[in-house]
Amino acid sequence: MNAPKSDGPPLLVFVGAATTDAIALVEKYPHPDSRTVAEELVHAGGGPAATAAVAAARAGARAAFIGSVGADADGDRIIADLSAEGVDVSAVSRSTGHPSGTSIIVVTRSGSSRAIITRPGPPLDLGGNNARALLSEAAWVHADHMGWPALKTLPDGAGALRLSVDEGNPIPELNLRGVDLYVPSLDRLAARFADSRSSDPDVLLRLAKDAGAAMVVATQGSRGCWGLGPDKAVIHVPASAANIRSTLGAGDVFHGILLTSLAAGTGLQEAMEYAGEAAAKSCEALDGRSGIPRRTPAGMSWTVPTNRTQGQTHAE
Repeated sequence: MNAPKSDGPPLLVFVGAATTDAIALVEKYPHPDSRTVAEELVHAGGGPAATAAVAAARAGARAAFIGSVGADADGDRIIADLSAEGVDVSAVSRSTGHPSGTSIIVVTRSGSSRAIITRPGPPLDLGGNNARALLSEAAWVHADHMGWPALKTLPDGAGALRLSVDEGNPIPELNLRGVDLYVPSLDRLAARFADSRSSDPDVLLRLAKDAGAAMVVATQGSRGCWGLGPDKAVIHVPASAANIRSTLGAGDVFHGILLTSLAAGTGLQEAMEYAGEAAAKSCEALDGRSGIPRRTPAGMSWTVPTNRTQGQTHAE
């Protein structure tokens, strides 16, 4: 495990995808060859690791993002947005041969479903731009589906890092041995252990722990989340109530706050509760970032930015 080299909060490094998103709110999904008028259309930053970094920074963590963007206007915006949130972007590389990642996202007005069309960003390069220095200083490193393969190319793999892995998107080559915190969706966890033919969260979390993960936290939207730590007791935290506009990015916010809480010394159950509350509040905005709450100096209580948009009340 690495120790932070400076006073203050421990450094949390987030490795993986960053995008620009165009999000349209519609009554229902368009039909082929149709014209649909959006009720709302917003542009915002996205990407699992990048959004988790923003959530951590808003919660008071010292956060850095390692990723690759194009040498284009979208790349400029991605870097500027992260920097404005206080995220260290010194290890973001620029590609002249590949455009930045970007997505078009259609959200239905119920907030219960979305369709994503994405252009992935440049391949992740950990060879320069301060990436190695940040990784060596990090108390925790959080990787998404793009970050994990890049970390495995390091000379010693990811073995020297205290590692958190987000498998909201599939990571076929993922080996859970050496993973300190594994945070899949419950559906993804069930797919990984499909041979077990089980949908029981207790069974699936124990299979992940037997496969090598030190801690496992699996999310399932309105059903909340399940966690399994060193004490071998499965924890279930129900979902928090929220005025849901969109669930876009909610899992990424959950991961950023969960990691921030654990790094601050919070117990697993309390960290899951904080993360679930923050993720639910983030759903009050159409995009994945503007509704991310901020932590007050007094502790882990949350306030929502005033620019959030209100939606219909649901249980998240």
